[in-house]
Amino acid sequence: MLLSSTRRRRALALVVLGAALATSAAAAEAPPAPAPSAGSAQPLIFEGPGGRTRLADWTLRSDPSGRGASLGWQRGGFSGTTVSVPDVVDPTQYKGAGGVRNYEGSTAWYRTSFQAPSAGVYALGFQSANFEAEVWVDGRALGSHKGPYLPFEMRTALAAGAHTVVVRVDWRNPGQESNEGFHRTWFNWGGLDGEATVRPVGESELSRPAIQTVLSPDAPAAAQANVEVSVEVHNYGPPRTLAPEGTLARGAQSVPVSFAPVTLAHGQATTVSAAVSVPAPALWSPASPNLYLLTLAIGGESSYAAHVGLRQLSWQGGRLYLNGQRLQLHGASIQEDAIGHGDALTPADEEVIVGELRAIGANAARTQHPLDPGLLERLDAAGILVWQGIGPVEGAANWHETTPQLTLAAEQQARAAAVAAQLHPSIFAWNVVNEVAANGRDGDEVSYVQSTAAWLHAHDPGRLVGVDVWGDHPPQHAGALYSQADAVAETDYSGWYDDPRASAGEVEAQMRARLTAMQRTFAGKVLLISEFGAESNGLNPPGSPGSYSYQSQLLAEHIAVYAADPQLSGMLVWVLRDYPLSPTFEGGAIHELLPRLKLIEGINQKGLFTYTGAPKPAAAVVARLFAGLARE
Repeated sequence: MLLSSTRRRRALALVVLGAALATSAAAAEAPPAPAPSAGSAQPLIFEGPGGRTRLADWTLRSDPSGRGASLGWQRGGFSGTTVSVPDVVDPTQYKGAGGVRNYEGSTAWYRTSFQAPSAGVYALGFQSANFEAEVWVDGRALGSHKGPYLPFEMRTALAAGAHTVVVRVDWRNPGQESNEGFHRTWFNWGGLDGEATVRPVGESELSRPAIQTVLSPDAPAAAQANVEVSVEVHNYGPPRTLAPEGTLARGAQSVPVSFAPVTLAHGQATTVSAAVSVPAPALWSPASPNLYLLTLAIGGESSYAAHVGLRQLSWQGGRLYLNGQRLQLHGASIQEDAIGHGDALTPADEEVIVGELRAIGANAARTQHPLDPGLLERLDAAGILVWQGIGPVEGAANWHETTPQLTLAAEQQARAAAVAAQLHPSIFAWNVVNEVAANGRDGDEVSYVQSTAAWLHAHDPGRLVGVDVWGDHPPQHAGALYSQADAVAETDYSGWYDDPRASAGEVEAQMRARLTAMQRTFAGKVLLISEFGAESNGLNPPGSPGSYSYQSQLLAEHIAVYAADPQLSGMLVWVLRDYPLSPTFEGGAIHELLPRLKLIEGINQKGLFTYTGAPKPAAAVVARLFAGLARE
């Protein structure tokens, strides 16, 4: 049942144009090709503006005493080890005293260089840095950025020739990070944990593309897809008229995308839209994750390319539909973490995550923070839908954004994350708050959710706005916080944190009672279970809580109850793979109920796979049950 921004020299423009032309017709035939090797200058992430060069090789110098600035390291005069970015400074220590020091954080410096082929403005792009990054070029400060998993860009005018880039990363004090809206529900890995690139900025620029699809008719075998493409156009040249052009292409099918000319003053920007009809579209779905190549360009000056999917999400009466068909979701939550790399995932690490989701038969995944675009591209190609967290990640019932400044920062964080990922067909919901209790902690949280949801509805009406509820403390009556939410997901740890020694019948009764209350409180909304599961390892006797067999049996009980409820649109196991949480983590409140439970300190062990990647018995059980759901 549950399935699923002075004028630029022409030389710069030619660089950008060359990159745009390098996108071959073959790219329109299939999903993104395997990522380039670690040392390649080709970006790991396909989507983005033309002319990008990956800054892969960096010199890393740790600075635990924080003396680098006084020693002048911002000018680049420091030695160190050679690393490939994305990079985590210490991705191996997560337990014991070393793990505590690593988790509490430090500072480190990164240095690299590149050749500017001609004078002009260049953009340095970073996908992520944890936690605060300061950037210099040739010893000149460009600016700073706070918060991981949020892309940022810094620009500067450069002469032709070699230039040195230095980045200082500071990830000390995760408690303060939480106070600033970046709570850690996973390990506090520090470093340049996302891709870094450089590109020339020509006399025009294309940014923030978006796509909306409406099917005609609203059916799987749609004869036509009506597609609206929008993009922001920037003019950095003299006052003039610009006319972006583009194509949507897949195989032999190529549909032109033409925008009305727009007249812009120097430094002015505007958003333009174009409506096109795609006959006999190859729609995107979990069963057939068809992708089109979207290319946009302004003459030989600027370009943008991405793989996109044509699909229509709709919802009515609490039911969710994809391309006119009822959508039932089953899968697991994921963390961007790989042993030996932390959250600085390699292309191979991303493939493993997708492979594990496939192995359990998942058609959906949940994440508490914005995923790396490279991983999203792989999920697009695999047909795995994503419930994506975009707001501050909070612990259950917490809300740290208690000043107008922090509330505004939270809204900006969510908006930036949504804009960055809006082209990905796999994302079906923007989750704006994590594990809220009752009707919110205070008026600041309610205001944030309402304002962010309203913005998302106006800017991206084709996706759900979701709220994640702490299932132990749901509201009895939905308050204002939920007024603009389209979907609500609740955690349900019946049989684990809630009475781990209960019988199967008692656990089933608890789950059914919670579902009934959820459906009464949130009538008419799309409903999902966002977390369920239990810790497991080989240290506990078979059949006892904490054992592999107990995890398998409990997950089977949950899946059976959820599958039998026609008002539920999805179930997501917590979690796909074990991962380091904090060095002192020992399972949380479960020890109050099970004082003899044996767990591995520092690791969340609710995964279907171990941190080293070995499948637990529960992985096969879940795969078998999910396969049965897919056949119904």
